[in-house]
Amino acid sequence: MARDSCLARVTAGFAVGGALGGAVGAVYGTYEAIRFKVPGLLKVRYIGQTTLGSAAVFGLFLGAGSLIHCGKSY
Repeated sequence: MARDSCLARVTAGFAVGGALGGAVGAVYGTYEAIRFKVPGLLKVRYIGQTTLGSAAVFGLFLGAGSLIHCGKSY
């Protein structure tokens, strides 16, 4: 397997993980902001922090999983 193919897989894994983590983080952040009654414009900041944090973590793990999986041949 070529190195470019492995890099493409890791990049795609990170992108998919980031998109999925961002979507889940936005839903969860909205729920938490409403639940804890975060005031005013701080809701937007709270939801944004939750979205970016969740996207980064899930993207990292999916990218790492793609990197580990890239070295295996079946």
